[in-house]
Amino acid sequence: MFSFIKQKLHKIYTGFTSKLSAFFGRTTIDEATLHELELLLISADTGVTTTRRIIDQLKKQAPAHGTALRAVLEPILISILRCAGSYEDTAPVYLLVGINGSGKTTSISKLAYQLRAQGKRVLLVAADTFRAAAPEQLTSWAQSIGVDIVLGTNQQDPAAVVFSGCERFKKEGYDALIIDTAGRLHTKVNLMHELAKIKRVITKQLPDVPVSTLLTIDAMLGQNSFEQAKLFKECTAIEGIILTKMDGTGKGGIVFAIADQLHIPIAYITFGEQREQIKKFDAQSFVHELVGE
Repeated sequence: MFSFIKQKLHKIYTGFTSKLSAFFGRTTIDEATLHELELLLISADTGVTTTRRIIDQLKKQAPAHGTALRAVLEPILISILRCAGSYEDTAPVYLLVGINGSGKTTSISKLAYQLRAQGKRVLLVAADTFRAAAPEQLTSWAQSIGVDIVLGTNQQDPAAVVFSGCERFKKEGYDALIIDTAGRLHTKVNLMHELAKIKRVITKQLPDVPVSTLLTIDAMLGQNSFEQAKLFKECTAIEGIILTKMDGTGKGGIVFAIADQLHIPIAYITFGEQREQIKKFDAQSFVHELVGE
């Protein structure tokens, strides 16, 4: 499992894992060492609040040397991720939210490809009618993957497109429904109202079908990604996060800030532009790879 970060997320491996590993070779862990570690965690976008929580727990357990530091740090990081719970990938309906540029449309295609590879019939709904290129981009992905798509017209009410998607999902017996939503509205109030309206349509059309709302955020934006997650959490309930473009950053600490402060589990991470480059997030494996073997 260690090879995933080393081989796929090169920047995180060289920018964080290798630097963290240097601490584990030290013969003495003192106050100055913990201060160095604190600076490394903050630089990796773990956030000041979460970093201080980690350092405080380390001080209580007082590891005397590098090997002990590794043994103590790993369960601390895992517990932080697990405090947000785990994402259960069981809902047949996926509602994707996120700002423009966060990798939302690409994530939809990767999720659709993964479900299609499992033998499921997948239907996409292009409900981002405010961004002109969004339906065309999603249509191109649908054609290449071999899944169906419901399209609206430019500037059409997104909820109306979702209504059509839900109707087709029921009538034609699809296994999975993935809905794209607008990534930019004029105000947070508009965003909140639009998402609430879409959810009402889904609830009315598919009253007994579980829905999973997934937020896509760009891992390269660091603490700005945290602010995005905070904004969307204020607007709607979120079951999980898709952390995109993980191969483009040398910082992996944002996962801990999100889990610790927002209590939203990471559902998937994506990397690269290929449709198969998506991975279900596992807290224990991720931390084990992050601190090294």
